[in-house]
Amino acid sequence: WFCSERHPTMHASNFVLEDYLNRIGYHGQRDASAATLAQLMRAQLFTVPFENLDVQAGKIVSMTPEDIVQKIVYQPRGGYCYEVNGLFAMALQALGFSYTFLAARPMFYPVRRPKTHMVLCVRADGRDWLCDLGFGSYGIRAPLALDALDSDIAQDHDRFRLSRDAQGVYLLQAWVDGEWANQYGFDLHPQEWIDFAPANYLNSTHPEAIFVQKLLVVRHTPRGRHILLGERLKTIEDGVSQLRELGAAEVAVVLREVFALAA
Repeated sequence: WFCSERHPTMHASNFVLEDYLNRIGYHGQRDASAATLAQLMRAQLFTVPFENLDVQAGKIVSMTPEDIVQKIVYQPRGGYCYEVNGLFAMALQALGFSYTFLAARPMFYPVRRPKTHMVLCVRADGRDWLCDLGFGSYGIRAPLALDALDSDIAQDHDRFRLSRDAQGVYLLQAWVDGEWANQYGFDLHPQEWIDFAPANYLNSTHPEAIFVQKLLVVRHTPRGRHILLGERLKTIEDGVSQLRELGAAEVAVVLREVFALAA
């Protein structure tokens, strides 16, 4: 088995490839190769922030593909995993890539959680690649080959590792504070877009969901990332972290100037 279009694919009547590419500032090659996949993922990752402004405003995030395109491409805003990975899937489809959605279980919580995270498995150059533009703080920064198991893979100033447990579940780990930390687990069972509707509702409404509890905005850069959690701004550049406590008025300024978002 490999990542292929075995289930209904993403379609939005208002998705225009040129507008998407302009939104993310992409001017590279457009063949369905691993090189294009990596360049496209990084272009979107560095341009479109991970954010939960709608949830913080008391809204349930829309899973309607046209709403996602309107929000991210034309407003322009960011989104969380279903939105940013869903938009990326539309671009992959337009460029001729084969892919499928997978459900992942976040593993950084103190208790076991359901499979509420969405990732993509993409076929390119005869290999299957994990792509994910919506995991926030310790998300991968380029596609990871599923066959590169137990390898210490450097991506900019971050390090990641993919392994499999005794049950065959893939495990993504990130190097955090001097040790490998589990980020999420997943298997290769294909998911349809509609399969994520309950998880989206949970993440938009459940009082224990981090998106409901606090403002969370992440923007990746070639040198690191900016993370806004509540009123704390963490900036990581070249592996060095800085933390700033913000006042309520400063949050709006940071959203606009650091994350290119209107509060």
